[in-house]
Order: sequence, then structure tokens, then C-alpha cells
Amino acid sequence: MTESDAPFAGLAGKKSAEGDPRNPPLRPVPASSMIIIDGSGSEPRILMGRRHESHVFMPGRYVFPGGRVDPTDRKMNVAGALHESVEARLIARASKATPTRARAQALAAIRETFEETGLLLGSADYGAPKSAPDGPWSDYAAHGIYPELDRLHLIARAVTPPGRKRRFDTAFFAIGADAIAGEVTGMVGPDKELVDLVWLPLSGAAKLDMPQITRTILLELAQRLEAGMGYHLPVPVYYDRRGIWQRELV
Repeated sequence: MTESDAPFAGLAGKKSAEGDPRNPPLRPVPASSMIIIDGSGSEPRILMGRRHESHVFMPGRYVFPGGRVDPTDRKMNVAGALHESVEARLIARASKATPTRARAQALAAIRETFEETGLLLGSADYGAPKSAPDGPWSDYAAHGIYPELDRLHLIARAVTPPGRKRRFDTAFFAIGADAIAGEVTGMVGPDKELVDLVWLPLSGAAKLDMPQITRTILLELAQRLEAGMGYHLPVPVYYDRRGIWQRELV
């Protein structure tokens, strides 16, 4: 499917910022972001964080928790596998993508959320995960929470245009706030990666200072919520072609 199938454009059809031809060609590396949705009120609210001003990448802007896939994300035990349609759409149009990589992307979103916000997404019904990899996953497992992948929805993917110093194939996942099984305090503050966390109505979140791709993902989320968040719904992939953003449904 193509952009003509969509009721709004978002980034599609707009020029991407020019890359530096002196930068070496890079294959996008897998990365993930997590959108946590509180649907308990009359309007869905989403969790967003403001990045520290000292960051080279998007300083001071509001984003979803997230980051690149770490090798340990391939080794963490889970409760519940990714929905088959989520796995298939993480692999579609992605270079050298596999089910193992798709699983790692989903786990990266959960891990990054824990590292940046202190929120533990998963279930306490199974006890502590066994043989968790050293590092953040070991800290996560110490709280007796198992990550659950079967509750994740894929909202969109976005591939960084060529000519950049960093290139990512970022998966934007969503999960309900009822998946929050615990919280570690002190993970957000003036000396942390995120200096502030806010729950915002979906209709007002786009008024914050945020990257255009984040604003576009909010549009995609609103449309998906209106359509019922079904796993059968196609997922948009944003990518650059000759300096113009494309939107393809997979």
C-alpha cells in the first residue's frame, strides 16, 4: 500500500533534511521507542519525557522512551511471544531482519523504558526471570518482573535518511499503562537522560517541543486508536527516497 491509502500525510511527501555526503554510508541499526497509553479516562493519555539539554541528539525535546537494541536484548527471557503480525511487520522492508531481531527490538523498548523512566513493564505472576543478562536486565529481573511481549502493539517504523552520522530503523511500540508492574524511583531528574516525565492527553501532546517524526507518530497513534488498535491493521514505514519522506504500509 502507499501514501494514497492514508487519510493524512504526516511526514510523507515532505523534504528530509540534507545529509552530509562526507559521512560514510551506514546501514540503519535497529532501535525502539515505547508509547505507554493510559486509557482509564475520557481521553487517552500518553507518557512523554523531556531530554536533557546537554544531549547532542535532540536536546531538551519531548520524546518517547527508547534507544538502540543492545546485544543483551537477544538473551532476555520473556513471558508471551510477539503477536505474529507484529513480528512480520518488524521484518518487512528491513535489511537482514529476522524473528530474533524483531524480538530484540521489542525487548529493547521495555529495557529502555526501565532505564529512562524506572517503569517496569511486564508481569509479576511468574516470579523473577532466570539467567537474566548482566546489566540493566539483571536490575530489571531483580524486581521479580517478567517482560511480556504479547501485549505490545506496533504503531509505526521510521528509518533515518542516508548521509547521517547515525542511522536507525526505529520501531514505535505501544502498550497500556496497566502493563506497568512496578516502578523504581530516582531514574528521572536534572542529572538523568530524561529530566521530566509527563502524562498528556493525546490531543494536546503534539503542542510540546518535539521532533517532527514524534509528532507524526502521534498522528499514527490517534488513527490506530480510532480504528480499534487491532493487530490486523497495517503499519506505516517511513523512509527517505531521493530526499523525500515516503510512507508505505506493510
